[in-house]
Amino acid sequence: MAVSELLKTPAFIVDEALLRRNCETLAAVKRRTGCKILLALKGFAMWPLFPLIREYLDGTCASSPWEAHLGRREFGGEVHAFAAAWSDADFTELLTLCDEIDFNSFAQLEHFRPRFDSKLRYGLRINPECSTQDPTHAIYDPCAPKSRLGIRREDFSRRNLDGISGLHFHTLCEQNADALATTLAAVEAQFGDLLSRMDWVNFGGGHHITRADYDVDLLCRLINDFKGKYGVQVILEPGEAVALNTGVLVASVLDIIDNNGPIAILDVSATCHMPDVLEMPYRPVIGKLSGSDLFAPLDTPAGELGEQPYPYRLAGLSCLAGDVIGDYAFAEPLQVGDRLAFGDMAHYSMVKTSFFNGVRHPAIGIQRGGEIEIVREFSYEDYRNRLA
Repeated sequence: MAVSELLKTPAFIVDEALLRRNCETLAAVKRRTGCKILLALKGFAMWPLFPLIREYLDGTCASSPWEAHLGRREFGGEVHAFAAAWSDADFTELLTLCDEIDFNSFAQLEHFRPRFDSKLRYGLRINPECSTQDPTHAIYDPCAPKSRLGIRREDFSRRNLDGISGLHFHTLCEQNADALATTLAAVEAQFGDLLSRMDWVNFGGGHHITRADYDVDLLCRLINDFKGKYGVQVILEPGEAVALNTGVLVASVLDIIDNNGPIAILDVSATCHMPDVLEMPYRPVIGKLSGSDLFAPLDTPAGELGEQPYPYRLAGLSCLAGDVIGDYAFAEPLQVGDRLAFGDMAHYSMVKTSFFNGVRHPAIGIQRGGEIEIVREFSYEDYRNRLA
């Protein structure tokens, strides 16, 4: 399908060249530091693009046996796994899939240690109790008070670390390298006596490495200094950074109604197709399509109310009263049939979609040069078969 042709909506489209650019940035960090970088499947799991990504990254990290299966079968390389807790059935499955399994408590470590397979590595997730995030994003802060994620330093007292070869922390979300520097200082202050006993330390995800203003030099310096000081292998597991700014969600205007202002009803849904808009919440960049380039409208996006002359509330298709994407102002009036491109929709979108209300699921496609290949379309049977 040529990009200039009318694209059936709704559709998630990921640009292969933009994805490769991000992967090249990550590969440069690997070259400069010798660290390992894993794709966090929780953020981006579009497996038809795994052949491209595995040219650059070392493997995947999973938070469930199903993600581990996907990493092992479709990506290859190393498979690492962490979850807040593992069931006995989970652990049995993971032993056949993973190179490394991390635990969230000493109770789980003691429970599963008799079943350790010497071919695998095992680690503990730690909580350095060092919050570096905006307080309004507490839902994404693993160091928030009463967090369920990671073991605090006080809980290590007189514990048996036999079989443990590494430590894992994940404290960041969409942050720059200065936040990692703050976190590393806390990790060293609290866990420094343990670090030199380890073979590896996993710095987790949340590193916005491919963002334009990210301080890659500082990241590399922090990794190299840490490796030199403690003699460990450093691991990073970004999800968002792999797919940042590589995809769009294309939608069409179905209707325009008025209730103290114009409301455009789209053929997408915040709650079904981009739930972070409601959960975080955040405001996606949106542009009106007028030509063949799906990404061009994002260079001149719709603005805040008052910034451009034509205001609209953009709303979703589901029955949820709050299925509202946000209020935007456009340079020209919207019409039924107009298409809109939602920017940065490759990560934490497709992996979180639902069939709530039976709303049609967007197709999934890959843009290569001037062509789009639709790699997945969804049907009524997909909706039906989820339920029985």
